[in-house]
Amino acid sequence: MADQDKSGRTERTYDIVLFGATGFVGVLTAEYLAEHAPEGLRWALAGRSEAKLESLRERLAGIDKRWGDLPLIRAEADDPAALREIAQSARVVASTVGPYITYGQDLVAACADTGTDYLDLTGEPEFVDLMYVRHDARARETGARLVHACGFDSIPHDLGVHFTVQQLPEDVPLRVDGFVRSNATFSGGTFASALTAFARGRQTLAAAQDRRRYEPRVVGRRAYAPVSAPRYAKEVGAWAVPLPTIDPQIVQRSARALARYGPDFRYRHYAAVKHLSVALGGAAAMGALVAAAQLPPARRWLSGRVKPGEGPSEARRAKSWFSVRFVGEGGGRRVYTEVSGGDPGYDETAKMFAESALCLAFDELPETSGQVTTAVAMGDALIDRLRDAGIRFRVVAVR
Repeated sequence: MADQDKSGRTERTYDIVLFGATGFVGVLTAEYLAEHAPEGLRWALAGRSEAKLESLRERLAGIDKRWGDLPLIRAEADDPAALREIAQSARVVASTVGPYITYGQDLVAACADTGTDYLDLTGEPEFVDLMYVRHDARARETGARLVHACGFDSIPHDLGVHFTVQQLPEDVPLRVDGFVRSNATFSGGTFASALTAFARGRQTLAAAQDRRRYEPRVVGRRAYAPVSAPRYAKEVGAWAVPLPTIDPQIVQRSARALARYGPDFRYRHYAAVKHLSVALGGAAAMGALVAAAQLPPARRWLSGRVKPGEGPSEARRAKSWFSVRFVGEGGGRRVYTEVSGGDPGYDETAKMFAESALCLAFDELPETSGQVTTAVAMGDALIDRLRDAGIRFRVVAVR
């Protein structure tokens, strides 16, 4: 079929369709695209409420009058026929609709089957593993690239490690540790996704086991991401507390796919906290949240505290920042690098997400297909885009 061939994608109606455009991060992503779209970009807004889509279009027209006639597509996340029409019309579909385990599966299936590049903002390991088992093979047949975790989960960490590895010798064992700092808050959608993931520990484990049965083994190389005990990290002058996020899994998959990470690669992922009391308090709070998520009444109560579609104010986001410091070692060389920027969960996530979509649509990239990470699919091209957009990738020191 012509629409399943990469060369045929240029004949599709849209370069990018933004699905879930009226959600909190969806609006920020739409505004970013409205301000930074290259000449000739063919894009559309998609979501379940036509009234909200029309309101957003008016808002974008205020940014740039070109968008006064921006196409709108009404579609529900549980309507496979409508989602297939979206996938067939686009070169890239970018979805902000989560929790993805609840609302994302039909869209991934449609993109894999029609050879359409797909990206999302998920931080849900269960969803990523299920989509690999169910759709990676079909996506490889059609040429679709399925790229998950294209926001703060997990671009700064995946591309930060990729950048760090490039500063180290080739063909030697490499060790990289990442240390995350931020003062940001979260939206209702992010909180809902986290609660869903915490409540599905058994299903998450089963999905990971199922993936291991399908995933080819790496021969002659090793890449792993162990969970380490909390420790005082002299290299960054802070307490290092392991972060239970999807990020180290994404980094590990990039390392397994790319020979540049060397014959034996290890990555560890931490939150960097100045004071031990804060580290202990944070770990206790996380444990309590995970425990509460197992009880339906408690989960419902927590879900009502911050509703999906709500998020931090513009003033609050303006004061937010993030920094991820990496310490990489190998071949007798130690390098310190850093990825940093503004509000990670929303302003910078919208920027990362939009630039990822533009990168897939327009840049010269490695020939890949199936479920791939940002480092594998876009690598240096996306780093260049993000640097131009104001996210900093820098070498701090070499020893």
